[in-house]
Amino acid sequence: MDSAPSATPLASSLLSIRPLPETDIDRALDLAYLVFHDTPEDEKRKHHRDLLLGCHRIGAYDGDALVGVLVAFPFTVSVPGGELPCPSLTFVSVAPTHRRRGVLSGMIAKLYEKCVADGHPLAALWASEDAIYGRFGFGPATYGNTVEINSERPLALRLTPDDGPLRLVDPAEAPALLGGYYDRTRAHRAGRIARSEAWWSEEWLVTEDEEDDELSPPRVVVLGARPEAGRPGGTPDITGYAVYRTKTRDDTSGLVRLDELEADTPGAAAALWRYLAGIDLTGVIRAWGRPVDDPLLLFAADRDQVRVTGHFPALRLRLVDVRAALLARSWAAPADLVLEVTDAHLPANEGRFRLTVNGQDATYTTYERTSDPADLAIDVRDLASAYLGGTPVTSVVRAGLATEHTPGAAATLDAALRTEHLPHTVDEF
Repeated sequence: MDSAPSATPLASSLLSIRPLPETDIDRALDLAYLVFHDTPEDEKRKHHRDLLLGCHRIGAYDGDALVGVLVAFPFTVSVPGGELPCPSLTFVSVAPTHRRRGVLSGMIAKLYEKCVADGHPLAALWASEDAIYGRFGFGPATYGNTVEINSERPLALRLTPDDGPLRLVDPAEAPALLGGYYDRTRAHRAGRIARSEAWWSEEWLVTEDEEDDELSPPRVVVLGARPEAGRPGGTPDITGYAVYRTKTRDDTSGLVRLDELEADTPGAAAALWRYLAGIDLTGVIRAWGRPVDDPLLLFAADRDQVRVTGHFPALRLRLVDVRAALLARSWAAPADLVLEVTDAHLPANEGRFRLTVNGQDATYTTYERTSDPADLAIDVRDLASAYLGGTPVTSVVRAGLATEHTPGAAATLDAALRTEHLPHTVDEF
């Protein structure tokens, strides 16, 4: 994924930005560990090195010294009606000796050049520090809830859970068993990355949790018939699954940490939640990164038992090519609006454009420059937040961050951007 070795000069003639070769990966890791105050063991370092081998890598150099690193995973992310390539930033590091010298700005500019050259209209990241990336045009496009359930008593539900068979499966078999099901669910929610078999096994289902070594290995429970009793050809008739870990705690009941739960129907989801709440010798379920519109929050009969304890921005999105991104997604309603877009970093996105979504099924879209007066003025950062359907443009207007020149313009755009399910991702990187 590396581009030709051109360099971008910075404030000092000795500072330049260029592709980071494989021979500098170990130096890049040393810098990242310095910045993030980390000292991983050899096995983890090897894993990080292997990850970086498959990524696009950008380095900032002061003479021969490596003083900045930016790495981008070659991900594909679901968008309404399809999916798009979406380079996703990680290992972003600037040496403490070179802060506030344009190193990060230069590396991100280099990434944008790469995205434009490759025809990738999106970029994404999870922010280690919230205040940094908004100024580069990244807006929070998905949100997550942390949910805690008191499972010292049976989980009270307002509906009857499905009575299909539940079975535990070997995590080593999970990528092959669940991969197709996960891919199908991606089509229903924007913001979700495509998982390779390696991502399943080496990131999602690793034996030892990196943040808490007292947690058990991953457990995978599947709802649905076995392959031989399922669909034609022996395909398992899965209607839901959950990935979780457990931990014994000396001073209180044990913990179930839920990493992921997917289900086709509310009844299937209820069956999986009831299973998790019934695990012996545990008394609390902690689920990090649940969708904001999780049906559990409605079918739980006792909201004192099921509590939202946290709400946070998750995936940040950047519209590198606004036109290509808008033309690539599907729409829920017709629209004819002139948008005045500001973008401090990518002039091609800036200006007034007429967005037209035509047809009874809102399938024909155009986005072209115009001299007509603007109906709505919005920054590219806020347009990115709204792109997947997760942040209403009307809310951005009410917050004073966008200007509605034509009454109802924001509501019209919201109706066109609307999705059946809110965007969501739980794959942190």
